[in-house]
Amino acid sequence: MADTRDAFVNALVDLDETTCIDLLNQRIAAKEAPLLILEDIRKATDIVGKRFEEGRYFVSDLMMAGEILSQAMALLKPVFGEHKMASKGTILVGTVEGDVHDIGKNIVSALLEAEGFEIIDIGVDQPPAVFIKAIQDHHPKVVSMSGLLTEAIESMKKTIDAIKAAGLRSQVKIIIGGGRCDEEAKEHTGADEWADDAAVGVRKIKQLAGA
Repeated sequence: MADTRDAFVNALVDLDETTCIDLLNQRIAAKEAPLLILEDIRKATDIVGKRFEEGRYFVSDLMMAGEILSQAMALLKPVFGEHKMASKGTILVGTVEGDVHDIGKNIVSALLEAEGFEIIDIGVDQPPAVFIKAIQDHHPKVVSMSGLLTEAIESMKKTIDAIKAAGLRSQVKIIIGGGRCDEEAKEHTGADEWADDAAVGVRKIKQLAGA
């Protein structure tokens, strides 16, 4: 089992789509715990993120990793669905304007769905107006803004300022997430919380949602 887990992590890190999905199907067929698989995905995406920061991977590589991850999550959702519970509320997730990173967002979404939340995912590179319309349409308990690039912090601030200007800030809790997020970024953007790790992000979102 350890060999399979290592091979799965390595395949995702190396962006080997065929091997990664084949191994995932094997693990699902063996009825392996979905949360264990998600832990391996988190481990792999941490390595992908580090390679990006070191200049070994580029935005195109992040997009490829995100594509593989989207397929993996689609395969895992039915497994979680077997134990699906009543909705704990709606969470709006999206990557802010100027950033196409969606790996962390997808992991957080999958974990939250497993916890029983309804997820509204507006995608990547989304301007403030799209966040505002989604808040108006879906009335989420929490808005989770994602971004990997340093520039994303300013885009998060711009989006939160626009939400305030639209008179919606008091209706939602906002968390920012990504490798550049910290307490200073939270204060600068006006968010309620921050996370630089998917597992921590999920825990904080649950707290913000009162779940």
